[in-house]
Amino acid sequence: MTPKVDDRVPVLITGGSLVGLSASLFLGRLGIDHLLVERHPRTSHHPRGRGNNVRTMELYRTAGVEPRIRQAAAVLSENHGILQADTLAGADQEWLFKQIDPGGALGRLSPSGWCLCSQNDLEPVLLGCAQELGGELRFNTELVSFEQDDQGVTAQVRDRESGQQRTVRADYLIAADGPRSPVREALGIGRQGQGDLFHNVSITFRAKRLADVVGERRFIVCYLTNPAGAGALLPVDNEEHWVFHAPWHPDRGEALEDFTDERCVALIRAATGVPDLELEVTGKAPWHAAERVAERYGAGRVFLAGDSAHEMSPTGAFGSNTGIQDAHNLAWKLAAVLRGWAGPGLLETYDAERRPVARATGARASARSAEHRHPGYEVSPGTGRQAGMLAVVLGYRYASTAVAGADPQGPAIPEDFRPVAVPGGRAPHQWLRGVDGRVSTLDLYERTPVLLTGPEGGAWHAAGQRAAERLGVPLACYRVAEGPAGDLAPEDGADWSGLHGVAADGAVLVRPDGFVAWQARTAGPEPERTLAEVLRQVFSLS
Repeated sequence: MTPKVDDRVPVLITGGSLVGLSASLFLGRLGIDHLLVERHPRTSHHPRGRGNNVRTMELYRTAGVEPRIRQAAAVLSENHGILQADTLAGADQEWLFKQIDPGGALGRLSPSGWCLCSQNDLEPVLLGCAQELGGELRFNTELVSFEQDDQGVTAQVRDRESGQQRTVRADYLIAADGPRSPVREALGIGRQGQGDLFHNVSITFRAKRLADVVGERRFIVCYLTNPAGAGALLPVDNEEHWVFHAPWHPDRGEALEDFTDERCVALIRAATGVPDLELEVTGKAPWHAAERVAERYGAGRVFLAGDSAHEMSPTGAFGSNTGIQDAHNLAWKLAAVLRGWAGPGLLETYDAERRPVARATGARASARSAEHRHPGYEVSPGTGRQAGMLAVVLGYRYASTAVAGADPQGPAIPEDFRPVAVPGGRAPHQWLRGVDGRVSTLDLYERTPVLLTGPEGGAWHAAGQRAAERLGVPLACYRVAEGPAGDLAPEDGADWSGLHGVAADGAVLVRPDGFVAWQARTAGPEPERTLAEVLRQVFSLS
């Protein structure tokens, strides 16, 4: 007997933390109806998951929420460096780095920038924006069970307050339900990797006098190495609210209950080097650093995103950023398939693209924890050459059928970052002028694929319009050139062709997620046939 369906939606999301809320936001921007269920009654109240890297902020910029996020993050806008010290009051101190972007070089690579916004401040912004876009988000509601068939997913969800249970029928299910993901377990998907790395207890506390000890040192985090109080200190408001991460060793029989208020106070006083510091412990929460990646990012019509798909060491905030970028990669692909301008095969590229990136990023996060000697992580730093931060944040690449011409043997994260367009890489940022004023190239990429052609690329431009119309692909075509021949012009006469790796008569196809899908360095024979073949491959059209 077919169960009665109470709700029908194209996409059901389980999990309403950063990744689930971001998925809701991105789907809402693309006009895809969806339902999100989250078992907790409200967004996170704990200040964690704070570092939003430049790529994540680019995605939030395109989604129209960057200004609100920066407003929510204003209290920590001047915090930049990572400090290491014996105690906060002691003389033995070293800046691991003092500025995230010394010299302002990042401004030439992106219209956005890094943002320190705690999860408890970011989640309400994402929630509000997702609701404004028409998303239905039900907190205090949990996914009880699900089953799928060739046409969709049938799920049971329950209101945890009333106990009322409803049946939801969705075309697809996104599981952003955390590292212990019940959905992943139900699918029987295993995980690979180093496993647990270390454990901490996150202690929130109030201490008004601590700001006097910190002084003008506006750090993101301070690693404190005094054996009597080793840990990591993080500011919440730079005044009286703080977080201290204390190493926890459950493998040695240490219980969470051993972290009494009295012990926490003693640890914080030893770490800060202020034996009479007045403080009030306001909360404690355990967390676990691990390196694991799911063996598959889904099965059938069910997809994993965020911590359900991968766990990473917190150093560098790679985990949350990778999860948000998972959600973005998946959202545009779901929208394209649901809108009918891409075939279902496009969804198979989600695993092919995001899983190698997670493996490489997770290894880099673990190495960075060792480099920074993160309290509780008892491992020696490696000696091998590591990819630079920009390569990890902006340089990761995809090699799937949704890219024509990518190097299948190339690394997911190259050793060095070069801000030049390559198939499978992030399209570069460049300021352009148009009828609507100044825009970044990145502002063009969200709802549809984009074909950019150079000042002598008229053949590609016309061919792209004809091929897209014939195939039903909503392709936006722009001629980048000065004068009446161009739809957009590079600001201050900048070299658009060189940055995009093509000649003046070349063309670049960019996907809705801002990744280069194809590149023609010069004019070629039969441009319409060529572009039709590329569109069929990239968007899995038969």
